[in-house]
Amino acid sequence: MKLALIGQSLFGQEVYTNLRKQGHKVVGVFTVPDKDGKADPLAVAAEKDGTPVFKFPRWRVKGKPIPEVVEAYKAVGAELNVMPFCSQFIPMNVIDNPKHGSIIYHPSLLPKHRGASAINWTLIEGDKKAGFSIFWADDGLDTGPVLLQKECDVEPNDTVDTLYNRFLFPEGIKSMVEAVQLIADGKAPRIPQPEEGASYEGIQKKSNAKVNMAQPAEAIHNWIRGHDKVPGAWAVIDGQPVTLYGSSLLSDPVPAGQTLNVEGASQPGLITSSGLVLFGSDGKALQVKNLQFEDGKMIPASKYFSSGDTTSVELTEEEKKMAEEIRMIWKGILSNVAVIEDTTDFFKSGAASMDVVRLVEEIKQKCGSVQLENEDVYMATSFQEFIQMFVRRLRGEDQEEELVINYVSNINGMTLKMPYQCFINGVFEDAENGKTYETVNPTDGSVICKVSFASVGDVDRAVVAAKEAFENGPWGKMNPRDRGRLLYRLADLMEEHQEELATIESIDSGAVYTLALKTHVGMSIQTFRYFAGWCDKIQGTTIPINQARPNRNLTFTKKEPLGVCAIVIPWNYPLMMLAWKSAACLAAGNTLILKPAQVTPLTALKFAELTVKAGIPKGVINIVPGSGGMVGQRMSDHPDIRKLGFTGSTPIGKQIMKSCAASNLKKVSLDDCDMDKAVRMGMSSVYFNKGENCIAAGRLFVEESIHDEFITRVVEEIKKMKIGDPLDRSTDHGPQNHKAHLDKLVEYCEIGVKEGATLIYGGRQVDRPGYFMEPTVFTDVEDHMFIAKEESFGPVMVVSKFKQGDVDGVLRRANDTEFGLASGVFTRDINKAMYISERLEAGTVFINTYNKTDVAAPFGGFKQSGFGKDLGEEALHEYLRTKAVTVEY
Repeated sequence: MKLALIGQSLFGQEVYTNLRKQGHKVVGVFTVPDKDGKADPLAVAAEKDGTPVFKFPRWRVKGKPIPEVVEAYKAVGAELNVMPFCSQFIPMNVIDNPKHGSIIYHPSLLPKHRGASAINWTLIEGDKKAGFSIFWADDGLDTGPVLLQKECDVEPNDTVDTLYNRFLFPEGIKSMVEAVQLIADGKAPRIPQPEEGASYEGIQKKSNAKVNMAQPAEAIHNWIRGHDKVPGAWAVIDGQPVTLYGSSLLSDPVPAGQTLNVEGASQPGLITSSGLVLFGSDGKALQVKNLQFEDGKMIPASKYFSSGDTTSVELTEEEKKMAEEIRMIWKGILSNVAVIEDTTDFFKSGAASMDVVRLVEEIKQKCGSVQLENEDVYMATSFQEFIQMFVRRLRGEDQEEELVINYVSNINGMTLKMPYQCFINGVFEDAENGKTYETVNPTDGSVICKVSFASVGDVDRAVVAAKEAFENGPWGKMNPRDRGRLLYRLADLMEEHQEELATIESIDSGAVYTLALKTHVGMSIQTFRYFAGWCDKIQGTTIPINQARPNRNLTFTKKEPLGVCAIVIPWNYPLMMLAWKSAACLAAGNTLILKPAQVTPLTALKFAELTVKAGIPKGVINIVPGSGGMVGQRMSDHPDIRKLGFTGSTPIGKQIMKSCAASNLKKVSLDDCDMDKAVRMGMSSVYFNKGENCIAAGRLFVEESIHDEFITRVVEEIKKMKIGDPLDRSTDHGPQNHKAHLDKLVEYCEIGVKEGATLIYGGRQVDRPGYFMEPTVFTDVEDHMFIAKEESFGPVMVVSKFKQGDVDGVLRRANDTEFGLASGVFTRDINKAMYISERLEAGTVFINTYNKTDVAAPFGGFKQSGFGKDLGEEALHEYLRTKAVTVEY
C-alpha cells in the first residue's frame, strides 16, 4: 500500500522503518523543519532511503490550509496517511484525501484523556491502566473512531518515561504497523468513541503545577510523577519554590533525617540519605530523589543541606582540550550567547529540554566512554560545574567520596587499592556492629587487612537495597541492551584492572599470579562479556495448543527475572566463582547479595568498586563478607530472596539450601592413551591451582599395564615443580588457601598411610614459612579407603589400578559415589571414549583433556555435586522464571 507518513521523532522513524520492512511503499514523509541544522530522526531515515521528504513549518495559516503545502502533499499519491507522533495541525482536506483516510497514534485509552498530555494525566489521575489508541483521524480533538487499543498496568512508581519506554513506545510501533496491515487486508474496524468516560485535560503549565500538600501521600506522588519532567511539580520549601523530581511511595519505615519546612504540609519534610521524604494528610510518606531551584540548578535531594560543598579538580592538558571542545558544543547550542564563560548558565541562556538531549548526544559522540544522562545537565548548569562533573565522570571519580578504601603499597610492583568494608546500596561502610576480622596472606601468614564482619542486620539492609533497586530503581526498568552495555563496561574495567585483581587474588588466596591472571581473572572477564551479550537475547516461545472453538487461542511464554538473588561463593576461585554466578544473574535482570568466602573476600570487594565505576546502579550488587553460618543462613532464610546460588561443601550446602554442592567424580585413565599427554593432563587434573579446584581429579584409575610407568613419570615431573611465592612468575605451586585447610590436608595424608595406601611422594607441609603443601602421590588405593571416598581438595593424587580391558568394571567403581561434577577419560579409541562418556554419571566429561572449561559451555554436576548449571545459556535459566500466557480471541 502507498503510504504518506506525517510525524516526527524516533517513534516516527521506527514506524517508518518497520512499515518498509513489511513491504509497504512510503511515497512521502512530511515532518518538521531542521532545528539548529539538525534534521528530525524520521527525516534522517527517509532521506537515507531516498524517500521524498517535506519539511513544512506549518500546514495552516489562521486556520486555513496553505494551498502550495496541500498540493505538494497530494502530488505523492498516498492511499493512506499514517501519523505517528504528529505534533502539527493537519487540514481536513489532507486527512480525508487518501482512499483509506488517515490513522493517528494517541497515548491513552480513548475516550479518556483526549488532548496533548495524555500520559501525564494517566499518572496524575492515578489510573491503574495505561495504554494507547490508534484511531481514524477526524476534525475533532482525538474523537475519531478507534481502530485498535492496547493497555498495560500502571506500576505504583511508574513515570512518564518508564511507561513510554516500557510499553507505549515499543508496543505502539508494532501496533501502528499492525493497524496498517489490517487496513491493507480490509479488516480494520471503526469503533465509535463513546461519550461516557470521555475526558479532556489541557496541557499543564508551571504556574498551576504547584503541589497541593493537603492530600494523601499517593495523590501527592501521582501529581509529582505526572509532571516529571515537564513542566515539573513544585512546592515552597524553606520559603522558595523548588521543583520535585523522582517521586516514589515509601513502604519501608521512614529513616531518620533533618527536618525542613514544606509549605502546606501536615508535617515537616525530612532530608535523608536517600532523598526528601514528604508526608501526606493520611500520615503516609513518599520520597523525592532530586530538587531543582529557580535558577535551574538541580541537586540530589539528599544533598539539600550540603549543596554548596564543592571541590574543584585540576584538569590535565588533555582534559583542557576536551573542555574546549565541549565549550564549542555549548556555543553551537546557545547560539544567542556571544561567549561561553565559565559562569554561563545553560538554562538561564535560554536552553530547553530538547537542548539537553542534544548536548548529551553530541558529547557522547565526542567521548562515548563517558556515561552521561539528561539529569546530569540539570545538576551542573553552569559551564564550569558541567566540566567538573564531566571530568570526574571521565576519571571514574563520581562516587569517590563514598568509597572509603584501604591502600596497601608496593605489592607486586604496584600500589593496591583494596576496599575492606561491606558494600551495600552502592556504598562501602562498616558492619552494623562495627566488627572486623583479619584476612591472611597464605604465603607468609601475615595479615593483609581487617575486613568488616557482616551481621544479620547488614544482610537485611542489603536485601532492602537490592529489592528497591529491582522494583523501583533503573535496573528493573532498564532496556536489556542498556543492561548489557553496563556489563560490557564492567568487563572492560576488570580488564583494565586485571593485574591489580590478579595480585589481590594471589595474596588473598595463594593462587600463582600467572594462573590468577589467565584463569581466575581472565575467565571472569570472558564470563561477563559472554553474558553481557545475552541480555537482549532472552526470549520466550509460542506454543501450539488445542483451540477452544469457535474461539482461537494463543499461548506463549515469557522469561522474567526472579528478583533479589543471593550468591555464596567458595575460596578456591574467589573472583571466577563470583563471575560464573553473578554474570548470569545480572544479565537476566536480577539484583544480588553476594557473600564471598570468609578467608578470601578481597577480590569481591574490589569488584564492587569497579561496578560503581561501570555505572551499575546502587543496590543492584551488594557484597557482605563474613561468616557462612550467620550471613549465609540469613540469606537462605530471608523471605525476599527468590534464589540462592551456592558453591561449597556438601554438608553446608544441605544446611543452607537443601541442595548439593561441588565435589568431584573420579577420573579414568585407560591404557591406549598418549602417555605424554596423559601424564601432563593427569597432573594438571590434580595439581592445577594447588588442587583447590572443584573439578580436580580426586582419584585416578590407571590400567595395570601402564601403572608403574605412569607413576614414575608423574614423580619425575613433580620434582621439577617450583614451590614458592605465588607472585614469582616462575612459581608452579603456591600455598594452600589457609592454615586450617593445610592442616586438614596433612591429616588426610596421615589417614591414607594408616589405612595401607602407599605414599609415593609428598604428604607433608613444606619446610618454609606459609601454608605450603607438598604435591602428593598415593598408590595401591582400595575402594573402601577414606582417601578413595573423600576428596582432599588439595594437591593429592590418589591412584587405583584396574585390570586390562575391564572398562565396565572401572565404570562401576567410578560411578560408585554420591558425587558427579566432572570426569575424564584418556584413550585413542573414539568408540571406547564415547561408550564411557555416555555411562559416566557426571555433569562434565573430558575426553583426552582436562580442566577445559569455557564460558559458553554449561557447567554443573549430578547427584550430590549439586543441581543447576553455571555458564552457557543454561545458566541464564537458573535466574529466570517462565510465565505461560494464554489468550483467547
